[in-house]
Amino acid sequence: MSEANTPDAAALRKRLYWHSRRGMWELDLLLIPFLEHCYDQLGDDDQAAYRALIEGEDQDLFAWLMRRDPPAPEFQRIVTLIQQHAENADNDPHRPV
Repeated sequence: MSEANTPDAAALRKRLYWHSRRGMWELDLLLIPFLEHCYDQLGDDDQAAYRALIEGEDQDLFAWLMRRDPPAPEFQRIVTLIQQHAENADNDPHRPV
């Protein structure tokens, strides 16, 4: 069994999914597709940054992801990766046009 298919990995994935669901629909539209399509390919540091990012406040995440405020330095890279994924029209075959 690969590491990605272990019970611990499945539990972590479920926890990440539920923590990625936010009180703001706009954040759900950014975070959940990123988690589903990109998280597994991230390096350990970027995965750790994502896990730390989703522990933050919705208002901060919204401001950073919508480019209203610069992100905290420790989140600059992961915020940029999420923004790039959201801007790529080819990233989700189910994305409405």
